[in-house]
Amino acid sequence: MLTRLGALDRRAFRAAHRLDSSTLDTVLPPLTSSADRGGLWLAVAAALALTGRRRAAVRGLASLGVASAVANGPVKLAARRSRPGLEGVPLLRQLTLQPQTSSFPSGHSASAAAFAVGVALEEPALAVPVGALAAGVAWGRVHTGVHYPGDVAAGLALGAASALAVKRVWPRRPARPTAGQVAVDAPALPDGAGLVLVANEGGGSADLIDAVEKAMSELLPRAELVRASDEIEDALRSAASRATVLGLMGGDGTVNCAAGVALEHGLPLAVVPGGTLNHFAGELGLESFEDVARAVKEGSAVRISVGSAEPEGDGLWFLNTFALGVYPDLVRERERHEDRLGKWPAMALATARVMRKAQAVKVCVDGEDRVLWTLFAGNGRYHPSGFAPSWRERMDDGCVDIRLVDATSPWSRTRMTLALLTGRLGRSRVYEERVVGRLQVTSNQGDLRIARDGEVSVGPSALHLRAARVPLVVYRP
Repeated sequence: MLTRLGALDRRAFRAAHRLDSSTLDTVLPPLTSSADRGGLWLAVAAALALTGRRRAAVRGLASLGVASAVANGPVKLAARRSRPGLEGVPLLRQLTLQPQTSSFPSGHSASAAAFAVGVALEEPALAVPVGALAAGVAWGRVHTGVHYPGDVAAGLALGAASALAVKRVWPRRPARPTAGQVAVDAPALPDGAGLVLVANEGGGSADLIDAVEKAMSELLPRAELVRASDEIEDALRSAASRATVLGLMGGDGTVNCAAGVALEHGLPLAVVPGGTLNHFAGELGLESFEDVARAVKEGSAVRISVGSAEPEGDGLWFLNTFALGVYPDLVRERERHEDRLGKWPAMALATARVMRKAQAVKVCVDGEDRVLWTLFAGNGRYHPSGFAPSWRERMDDGCVDIRLVDATSPWSRTRMTLALLTGRLGRSRVYEERVVGRLQVTSNQGDLRIARDGEVSVGPSALHLRAARVPLVVYRP
């Protein structure tokens, strides 16, 4: 069968070079050469990031990285197929530098398909233009005589599979906003009177704050903007004392602080995305100040649950996630490299670095003594199942999503590391998952280092994870 397939592949290669097209001769050689070492895709990713499609750029590059490593590493070494002969390939089509590695599979095709599928998973509207570019790069490998059609087909399949593998490790968040109970009593502020917006100068760029201030003068002319670089909580409390609606421009950590102040003062919250991480705003469907302004004008808002870790009463809020053990270190290390490497490679590097020196934590969970690598708690039920929590269907269900990794099983450190890197921790014996109304956690080794919405701090030795008694009202279109 392999002999017959090889003969068919060679006939297809010769047939391809009998096609006479001056347009393809002009376009394809420079196009496929531009993808050497991923240069073309790096340029496309930069353009996507500059136009606000950063997640698509990161997913595309992460998928490309996996495909390139697999295709140009173990697969080529195992296949060792000779390159096609250049007899019958017009000189105009031939590349200046001929590749010397194994012909099977086409690494350029694998990278092109991986990048295109990765981008399309985040931005379906870009599937056709990016897919056409990838198809041109892939067919250019046959057109220039450096690959057989079968090499290209195998590369395309491997690239698409790589993008889907990355999707398994880093699931795609649904495009629709997360649901919440409609708040019918949220005040409508047609001209912005009563809204005090605190902008965190330490978390966002000055240019972005200037742009929001200009848009505010046009859309909500009577709203007040407060710039704060230090003591954000003090600025929020001062704003809350005179506000009808408390506003905050910043990332997840600053929004967490604003939510606590809003709950204490019984105020609705308006969130303008403007920080390093804007997961909370993204889940609400807030992408710009214009989205927030429209919601405030119309009085459009939802009631959401807020997680609390305070042992008595409400406090130590978390809007998205809470964690202790190695998870805070993994997140912090991953975020240091994510912009440069992409999410999956950054998580791989973070896992390798953190788990090498990680120490398990000794805690009592609902009366049971445990030794854990990490404990994750989500404010509401997170999806998907397994240790890659990425999105919620609702933000008002009042439950806590608990995910544990046990440290007492044999080889638990190695098993956790391998399972994290392959996206299979959810099926590992060291992993547990449950959704509860509340969970008591007590440290057996003093105060605990915790992370709330990406901000790492030291917490008390006793914690009570649950939904806060009072929901938070948040504006969204």
